[in-house]
Amino acid sequence: MIGDRWGVTDSEKLRCYPCDDFVVSPALQAWRGVRVEASAEVVWPWVAQVRLAPYSYDWIDNLGCRSPRELVGLSEPQVGERFTTAGGRELGRIVSVDPGKQLTGTIMGAFMSYVLVPQEHDTRLLLKVVMQTTRWVALGLSVGDLIMARRQLLNLKQLAERHHHQGTAKD
Repeated sequence: MIGDRWGVTDSEKLRCYPCDDFVVSPALQAWRGVRVEASAEVVWPWVAQVRLAPYSYDWIDNLGCRSPRELVGLSEPQVGERFTTAGGRELGRIVSVDPGKQLTGTIMGAFMSYVLVPQEHDTRLLLKVVMQTTRWVALGLSVGDLIMARRQLLNLKQLAERHHHQGTAKD
């Protein structure tokens, strides 16, 4: 499918993601990934902070309000809490969480898992989106999600790396 894959390896595409447990035979499956030059412990608070804002193109999905550029000290996410906030509206809900490792939520019938995979000197931040829908809707959603999710992951990468470098500069 067009737009179903960005920044992931074949093995990352083949792995099991928590969102797979919520959708049987999805018409839409999309994988995204980015390498973050920081530990999973540094990346996780940024992933958990998607509860406050989308971190993609704020002028599109956040009514022009900028996603926070500093950590605000949120408590760990809990199943049943809101998944994100966009344009001042709470959206979706968290359906699975393993703090420091994965956050899975649902919005408008789509399920998405953010998974952190620690590497020797960095972290892979992976995102998988699944949904039951028609083939044509899946195609449109895959392309749209590619644009928005790519920006989101790159923003989270930049913020985590900046936070990491600021922390190491203080040491």
